[in-house]
Amino acid sequence: MKITLLTVGRTDVDWVRQGLELYRSRLEHYVPFSIMELPQLRGVSALSKEQIKDREGEAILKNIGKGDHVILLDERGKEYRSVEFATRLEAFMSRSSAGLVFVIGGAYGFSKAVYDRADEKLSLSKMTFSHQMVRTVFAEQLYRAFTIIKGEPYHHE
Repeated sequence: MKITLLTVGRTDVDWVRQGLELYRSRLEHYVPFSIMELPQLRGVSALSKEQIKDREGEAILKNIGKGDHVILLDERGKEYRSVEFATRLEAFMSRSSAGLVFVIGGAYGFSKAVYDRADEKLSLSKMTFSHQMVRTVFAEQLYRAFTIIKGEPYHHE
């Protein structure tokens, strides 16, 4: 199984990029993991929020395979404790060979078409984080989940 983090826009904040790279390299010890950054839309000042979401949604959907299991990082998603997330991840990996794609949308969220394609929604917190920062926070949680699955001494409970 391969895990992909699909994001709208580039990671251009240095400390976020460094943290994301740290956890990307750590995750490769457990699973094939890649980060796909879709280019930020240009010339959108005349577009409505819905039009922006629709255009971003088209780009997102073009980069998701037919058999991929898609999980949106979304404020209305299900919240898990780290151990619960690890259990959920382990269960999915044991029963499926499909690619697992986690998606972080743009500033305005996801289009209806992306919501319709999603298999699940996951919330990291009831609080709102920048779309840049959430990348590193999520990568750390994914790494934490694998250390929990493997019984390694990273997570303390």
